[in-house]
Amino acid sequence: MPYHEMDALHYVGPGWAVDDGFAAKVAAIVSSPGWVFDSFGYPQVRELLWERADTVVWLDYSRSVIMPRVLRRSLRRTLLREPVFGGNRETLAGWFRRDHPAWWAWSQHAARRAAIHRLVHDPRFAHLNVIRFGAPHEAAAWLYDLTHR
Repeated sequence: MPYHEMDALHYVGPGWAVDDGFAAKVAAIVSSPGWVFDSFGYPQVRELLWERADTVVWLDYSRSVIMPRVLRRSLRRTLLREPVFGGNRETLAGWFRRDHPAWWAWSQHAARRAAIHRLVHDPRFAHLNVIRFGAPHEAAAWLYDLTHR
């Protein structure tokens, strides 16, 4: 199935420019027979994703798992000047902004977890097969089983 990185569709240019056609692109993708997204979705497309999906794989990891990963990734991107979405780069100055991935991951962890919990239990999305993992080893075991059948 085709895999789509939500942030790569959302951010399309320098200065973290957002694609005006983002929602239309996502709508076109989810109208196709099979697809995978790496996100529970930006607000303008979230319900559409959840309506059209058949399965949600929820990596419900603790802050103690998430934060070292986010910090290592952002540090690597900053030091190596790796281009990310839309050709943008993480910068040292960006680390002091509230929207930096590390700050965002820390401050939004509980709210994001609660939002996903609400969606999982929303009757509108009762059709979804929800697979929830609380730790990386659980997801790894599931993936191993899938690929070794």
